[in-house]
Amino acid sequence: MAGTQRRRAEAPPPERIRVLVADDHEVVRRGLKQLLAETPDIVVTGEAGDARGVLGHVRTQPCDVAVLDFTMPGSDGLDLLEAVARERPRLPILVLSVHPEDQIAVRVLRAGAAGYLSKEVTPEELIGAIRKVHGGGRYVSPRVAERLAADLANPAGRAPHELLSHREYQVLCLIARAKLSKDIARELHLSEKTVSTYRARLLEKMRLETTAELIRYAIRNRLVE
Repeated sequence: MAGTQRRRAEAPPPERIRVLVADDHEVVRRGLKQLLAETPDIVVTGEAGDARGVLGHVRTQPCDVAVLDFTMPGSDGLDLLEAVARERPRLPILVLSVHPEDQIAVRVLRAGAAGYLSKEVTPEELIGAIRKVHGGGRYVSPRVAERLAADLANPAGRAPHELLSHREYQVLCLIARAKLSKDIARELHLSEKTVSTYRARLLEKMRLETTAELIRYAIRNRLVE
């Protein structure tokens, strides 16, 4: 009996889930670290405030789950998501964002994220989501699950912007932020001529007439903050 008790006492503690926290706002990172520090089975082993920091960490440091803000300096959210997936194909990525989940969640899940959470999420939901994606599952809210099911049942009923390619969607969002063609070209590493081609393609695909209509559409559908 004493031997059994001794073996139990000497048993190593369970391994904790190592998490990378990435957000360009230090106060958000600090809040997430404090929250997760109070969770016995989760430990924050790294943090980053921009895309370069995220990629540097996943290339050199071990982690089990990455919690990434969707909008950070140095990269478009979907581009960063794809870059992390190339570096660490098996690393579960949980996207945390202020963007409305009905606009962004489906797109990031299709791009390879293991889950999506609004920054309005409760601490319990965040912790549950980290545990779920670490265990090999996917985390989506009931609302997003319904949206995915509806898309499968009626693909023709999807909104025009949901039918855009990743690059077309990027250009649309940058146009909606009143970026000039030369600025969009620089940010996406494209020529101005290519940006003009994308703009024309957007108008055709979305059956709109002017850039102003593209901007109004993006604002009305909450595609930009």
